[in-house]
Amino acid sequence: MTPMKPLSETDVYRSGQMRKSLLARMFLSHPFTFYPQVACVIFRASIMARLGRYGHKEWLSSSSAVLRACGNVGMQCEITGLDNLRALDGPVVFVGNHMSTLETFVLPVLIGQFMPFTFVVKNSLLTYPVFGAVMRSRDPVVVGRKKPREDLMTVMEEGAKRLASGISMVIFPQSTRSIAFNPSEFNSLGVKLAARAGVPVVPVALKTDAWGNGKLLRDFGPVDPASPVRIAFGQAMSVQGRGTEEHAEIMKFISSHLREWGVTVNERQ
Repeated sequence: MTPMKPLSETDVYRSGQMRKSLLARMFLSHPFTFYPQVACVIFRASIMARLGRYGHKEWLSSSSAVLRACGNVGMQCEITGLDNLRALDGPVVFVGNHMSTLETFVLPVLIGQFMPFTFVVKNSLLTYPVFGAVMRSRDPVVVGRKKPREDLMTVMEEGAKRLASGISMVIFPQSTRSIAFNPSEFNSLGVKLAARAGVPVVPVALKTDAWGNGKLLRDFGPVDPASPVRIAFGQAMSVQGRGTEEHAEIMKFISSHLREWGVTVNERQ
């Protein structure tokens, strides 16, 4: 299993609707074909992580396999703004909306081809029976999501250390995953970290509701191949002062793309 080949020099990557696999044609319910493929990727990655053999290359390979699994059940994917990634010459803070589990698995093969990076994650992800070992191997910045002030200090200190060592950070400032975009719940943590570390910030708009959020198991919801996957990377911005203008530009970038893609954007309260 190898990662996606380096993306072409175009600014846009599109995967056309692939011919469904034999399993997908045999079953009417897509979760029965999609999740077993993803589970195989996770179990293999977990074993390698526990053996200390899961590095950046292996992470990209796993991410590429999940992207192929999306295609195997007929999902279409469009990624724009790749030139903005190519133009980067140092670590940055990526700030995006958090819609589903899909972005956690797909972003590595996109961003990781251009630079090393890791996520800001909630501590519960590190305790997952299988996936936890994979996430721990990526040396993420871990927050509890119960004490905002402590989380802020953790991100400021640990995130700045990662950035100083050349590792970019991905932050989802929303309190939880959501299909709709609620600007009032989108904090400025990413901009604050970028200002503290003296690095640019890059907005990322994500429409990943093809992998739905479950009611009983949050990470395993309905699979809807008819809903296209859309990912857009914006231009890097240097943060000035407190970053108020840059934060507003990030929300504008995300909101405008989501509206264009037919996603509900609630007015900021």
